[in-house]
Amino acid sequence: MTYDRLVCANCASPVSEGRCPVCRASRERMQHEGPFAGLTPATLIALMLALITVALLAHEVA
Repeated sequence: MTYDRLVCANCASPVSEGRCPVCRASRERMQHEGPFAGLTPATLIALMLALITVALLAHEVA
């Protein structure tokens, strides 16, 4: 899940705005989770299908 859709339980504002210390800490933690942390499952499936397609095409050409 991405932090831009989360609402802080402490201040009831979007976490992406970072209005309170809890928001800022959550936003900082989620930004450091990695490059694929914010991707949706549908995006990950699409990337996997694209990689499989490229691999199959490369195998047929060789």
